[in-house]
This record gives sequence, structure tokens and C-alpha cells, in this order.
Amino acid sequence: MIETKNLSKSFGSTHAVIDLNLKVVAGEIYGLVGSDGAGKTTTMRLLVGALKPDTGEASVCGYSVGKQIEQVRAQLGYLSQRFSLYEDLTVLENIRFFAEMRGLSRQEWLPRCMEILTFVGLESFRDRRAGQLSGGMKQKLGLASALVTRPKVLLLDEPTTGVDPVTRQDFWKLLIMLVSAPEQFSPFAAGGEQERVGVAVILSTPYMDEAARCHRVGFMRDGRLIDEGTPSQLRSKLAGCILEVRGTSLSALRQVVGKMNEVENVRGFGDNTHLRVVPGRADTVIAALEKAFRGGTNGQLECRLVPPTLEDVFISLSESG
Repeated sequence: MIETKNLSKSFGSTHAVIDLNLKVVAGEIYGLVGSDGAGKTTTMRLLVGALKPDTGEASVCGYSVGKQIEQVRAQLGYLSQRFSLYEDLTVLENIRFFAEMRGLSRQEWLPRCMEILTFVGLESFRDRRAGQLSGGMKQKLGLASALVTRPKVLLLDEPTTGVDPVTRQDFWKLLIMLVSAPEQFSPFAAGGEQERVGVAVILSTPYMDEAARCHRVGFMRDGRLIDEGTPSQLRSKLAGCILEVRGTSLSALRQVVGKMNEVENVRGFGDNTHLRVVPGRADTVIAALEKAFRGGTNGQLECRLVPPTLEDVFISLSESG
């Protein structure tokens, strides 16, 4: 459904995307994760044809983004990072505008718009101006507008940034239904076999809990895709390397492990501290910490091996050369 081959884009001396190779299939949510400036938004803009690549190529549903952009856009639904709809128009007027821009007649867009508004939970706000919506409701309106033309591919650029946890949960319920059970949403179920297998989604997010919900995750850094895989595959790369430490301050712990070559990283993790250690050296580090903190001079300490999180993986990849 989505494929890029050696896609690259620079802005002067800044290399925003470098030799990007992606493949995303129908019914899959692919999460793009990376720090600010990693190249996630530029990737999205290249895929929708808002930017032209310097080198490489991209295709959507078999159509070339560089040569068949109108056919590509007919397959796409795009939700940008910032709310970009018309705040002086009502909820329904916004969706109608995008529907008619894509050539839908009133007989087509009106019932479809109403079903979409029900699907995203905005049916009771159809006559409210978009500028009067909350941040979460604006994002739902953006999703509704992106869905009105029954896209086969959704590109979502940090769609839940700045919204409350309940809205984030609702948003994900909608996404999971679209990719796994689209037949429950009749505008998609009516579209044929392709829609019944679910849309393909590329979603960028700064939240590791959201990345964990994706079928596959790609980590970007400085314009490059440095690793990708399922969440479990990525976490397995740090299996046996993460220690959770309780009962002492981060500063005291840093002083003790500062000279341990076996410890690669120390960081706060909620009320605890996570240590990333060299593979196969966890027992050595645990023994050294227990010895250093024995007797209470540096405080009481509990240390145990824990499964790595995607955040642990992200930090490790961010630090790698």
C-alpha cells in the first residue's frame, strides 16, 4: 500500500530524510518514532506530494507519488500535526467542503458525512463551529474529514499530541477498528474487498505507549530510519540489559555507577531508576550495587532485572553511533 525506495530530501545543508525505505501493507499501523527534527513530518509531506524528493521514489497503492499525484491523493487521507481545517465553518460544513472538493455529490456526501460523524463521536456537534471545539474534538474532526473519501491509506502526523488521555484512547479505538474491523463502519464496508481488509496507516507519535500499539515501529534519527520491527522484536534487543533500581536517589546512584564500565545509561523512570547494562553483565552490576549500598551508607537499595520498554529501546537507539 505504501512503499518508498531510497527517498531523500534536504533543505540546504540540512538532510531531513536520507535514503528512506519503507513498506506498509493493508491492515497495518506503522509507527514512526523519533525526536524533533528526526524527519517524521518531512516523510509525511513527501508521501502526500507536498514536497518533492531530491532523490528516490515513493508509491501509494501502486501509484507513483512523483508521476501520478492525483491518483495518489485519491487514495489518501491526511491529518497534519496542526489543526488545518476552517474554524469559521461548522463541523458538517468542513467535512462537506472536503467531500465536494473530491467530487462527491450531495447524495453521496451527506449520508456518508453523518455516518462518519457518528463513527468519531461528533454527531451532536455537527452545527458547532470548528473554532469552538476542544483540541481533542478538532483532531476527531480532522480524522472525519480525512475519512470522507474512503481512503485506502491514512497518514497521521502526531494526531494525539496535546489532547487529553480519554480522547487519545477514543482516537486509538477508532484507528484499530479501521484497520482490523472496517466492516463495522459502513462507508468502508461498502467500498469492496480492499476496504474489508483494512486501511494502511502511517502514524508518527512522541508517545511510546502509542508506539507499542502499532503493528510495526520505525525509529528515525537525523533523517535516517535506524531500526524497525514489531514492538516485541525491538524490545527483545535489550532483553537482560535493563535493571530497575529502587530505594535511593538518582544522584547517589550516578555516583556509584559512574565508574562502572558495565553500565551504559542511567535515567529516571517514574519513581525508580533504569540502568542499561552491557549484555551478560547484569548479575555483576547487581552484585556491585548491593555491595556499595550495604549497611545504609548510601541508602537502602532494591535492584532487579526487568523487561525493557520501548522507551528503553528509543533511548538506546538515540545514543548509538
